[in-house]
Amino acid sequence: MLYRESGQFKTSYVADSQIFPIRQDRIFFALLMVVAFVVIPFAGSEYWFNAILTPFLIFSLAALGLNILTGYAGQLSLGTAAFMAVGAYAAYNFQLRIEGIPVVLTFILAGLSSALVGVAFGLPSLRIKGFYLAVATLAAQFFVVWALTKFPWFSNNSSSGVITAQRLDLFGVAIDTPIRKYLFVLAIVTVLALLAKNLVRSATGRAWMAVRDMDVAAEVIGIPLMRTKLLAFAVSSFYCGVAGALYAFCYLGSVEPDGFSLDLSFRILFMIIIGGVGSILGSFLGAAFILLLPIFLDNVLPTLAALLHLPFTNATVSHIQLMVFGALIIFFLIVEPHGLARLWQIAKEKLRLWPFPH
Repeated sequence: MLYRESGQFKTSYVADSQIFPIRQDRIFFALLMVVAFVVIPFAGSEYWFNAILTPFLIFSLAALGLNILTGYAGQLSLGTAAFMAVGAYAAYNFQLRIEGIPVVLTFILAGLSSALVGVAFGLPSLRIKGFYLAVATLAAQFFVVWALTKFPWFSNNSSSGVITAQRLDLFGVAIDTPIRKYLFVLAIVTVLALLAKNLVRSATGRAWMAVRDMDVAAEVIGIPLMRTKLLAFAVSSFYCGVAGALYAFCYLGSVEPDGFSLDLSFRILFMIIIGGVGSILGSFLGAAFILLLPIFLDNVLPTLAALLHLPFTNATVSHIQLMVFGALIIFFLIVEPHGLARLWQIAKEKLRLWPFPH
């Protein structure tokens, strides 16, 4: 009864093409924004901001970038962490070498730098696809880490390649507290997520999905494969680059090239597999699941081990986490390939028909 669209008539094309065409979705999104921007800053603790909320938003943005490329355009990539590294080091150098550069412009330029690298490594997608393309993007992962380590200019002549993010100032206000960093990241992620939602509903998004489903048929009906694929790499890398800059400036504060390892790329890939490939919401659900599950297991497993008198160590807990991740990925691939986002969609469809049988 609470989620019915009957009686909600669209009297114009603008009303019919809204991001949230159902009134209940608009109300839910507005309440979510009020909670995120108003309630949480007053109710949340420093631990929540530093360890949960800020990294959740950053990884959601990185997963969103990968989902644009893999979920919507159908181009496999294993170099997400490399594009994040480009964004982090680019933002650091823009702040270091251009005095007085605005913070927002710094992150935009960092995303554009990552987009250029993404386009360069996306060129093989014009000739290869599938597993072979994933291997080609894997080359980006190793090349970027190697370049950041071997060329000290990127890290301001640091021997180890480690950089320490500068303090950010937005309109004269220092972004130096956990709450301010959280609000800054939240604002950027909200804007970019809404832009992505609009983009995948546009002609560009439809072209991506046509190429994903069958590139030969897409080319036959007039979709330019080169421009479409490279645009997907550019947009995806832009999102990952901004996420990498936020990762360095608003989460860790100090990063090194080895921190953007292949393991990080796989973690982000797991986020979109579990959350839902080809879904904006799935990027957020997958990031929440991957980040919260280890925290849950860290708190539950030692207690369970104490009750059952099992010799659980920290290493055992870490191994169990990996086993659970692997089992869940296999589960979602077999039972629900579209992930948590599909389960949420099914729940909404049932609410529309309740209490009548499906």
